[in-house]
Amino acid sequence: MDSAILGDTEARVLAWCEQAGLFAQGQRVAAAVSGGADSMALLRILLALAGRLGVEVSGCHVNHKLRGAAADADEAFVRAACARLGVPLTVCRAGEEGLPDASGGEAGARALRYACFARLHGAGIDRIATAHTVTDQAETLLFRLARGTGLHGAGGIRPARDFYVRPLLCLTRAEVEAYCRAAGQEWVTDETNLSDAYARNRLRHDALPALRQANAGAERNLARFCEKAARADAYFAWAAGALLAGAAESPGVWALEPLQKADPLVLEAAAHALVAPHRDPEERYIRLVCRMVRQGSGAVQLRPDVRLRAGQGRLRRETPPPEGDAPLEASSFRPEKRTEYPLGGGKILRARVEKGSFQEKTQVVHKKDLKNVADYARITMLHPALTLRSRLPGDTYRPAGRGVTKPLRKWMNEQAIPPAERDRLPLLADGSEVVWVCGAGFAEGLAPDGETGLALRLEIEAREGEERGR
Repeated sequence: MDSAILGDTEARVLAWCEQAGLFAQGQRVAAAVSGGADSMALLRILLALAGRLGVEVSGCHVNHKLRGAAADADEAFVRAACARLGVPLTVCRAGEEGLPDASGGEAGARALRYACFARLHGAGIDRIATAHTVTDQAETLLFRLARGTGLHGAGGIRPARDFYVRPLLCLTRAEVEAYCRAAGQEWVTDETNLSDAYARNRLRHDALPALRQANAGAERNLARFCEKAARADAYFAWAAGALLAGAAESPGVWALEPLQKADPLVLEAAAHALVAPHRDPEERYIRLVCRMVRQGSGAVQLRPDVRLRAGQGRLRRETPPPEGDAPLEASSFRPEKRTEYPLGGGKILRARVEKGSFQEKTQVVHKKDLKNVADYARITMLHPALTLRSRLPGDTYRPAGRGVTKPLRKWMNEQAIPPAERDRLPLLADGSEVVWVCGAGFAEGLAPDGETGLALRLEIEAREGEERGR
């Protein structure tokens, strides 16, 4: 046992953990242990530093059951190693105890691991420590650059994300193996890591050795670049958040003008923020979103049920309508006899006929709400048989203040109303003549004139504590 190597390596990891703020006193930490050199070094180092870090250490092993007897042998190796070290171990096996299998190649195996880790976290483990190294960081950067990435991807593997931490992100793979040899710690080798059938393995076997020949410090230099990229990305993410917040008109809707005026790098960061929740934010999607914003029109499909669409001065995120928000079933509109009409989705249309001076009734109402108020006498005279329904082919609408009658379909196009919402939009119609549209208000010529009489007021309200709106 080489105590000098052990002490130096452990001191470097301790400094890194403190610098990155990976742990807090009293936390329960599970080391992800595959049996390879990286994970065995992780477990031994965390055990050695547990007292100084103030943490309680255990192990977790995931048997993907993809390599038959070899996978079972790795599990047995980890069980024996943890028993010798006196480390509590949790073993998760694919397809058992409600866990998914690992079908689907690397993506399926990754999904299984994260399902296991999430279960551990839910059971009281504060941090899951994984054995990523400087070498993994360099490989990740090269892989992402080759595939196409932006600043966020160039930031590589972060020291901490959610409840995951990477205590060995200050050591190269060679240093990790040297630590294991110094500690007399054996490890196992996954034979799939030796095959050039995987792109990452080809980078590991060919590209990195070539870079080391050019510069012995290549791995650390690449990792240092990742740290700088991550810091820059954090700044641009902050700026992008401010940009999107300032441009937001409603949930999922942003004004295009401030986005178009933004610094290109901040716009790229904003595009990343819009794409990332729905798919892997590859560089080509970022470019497509930025180009669409600059053009002011177009659409980018992020996944089958989500797309971003630009038009009529707005950027919208479009998703399928919530379950139960089907087109309205047509019903007779008689506000003098019935004041509430269900709209679906937990919403109701409330109709009130108010007596007295309209000016007195509305003097405290915000101006934007006046579009939902009409002269009741004029409504009943001109449109005695109104129907509450969704749109139908041939509908027309005369927007207030426009002085022109338009096909409702054309008006919806001009307003950039998402297609998924058009068939669910409540409206009042007299035959094919639409006199009120939810969100747009009453048609031309129906507004109260201020004379004493009756006013019809429409309001959309949410049931069961949902947010009220008009």
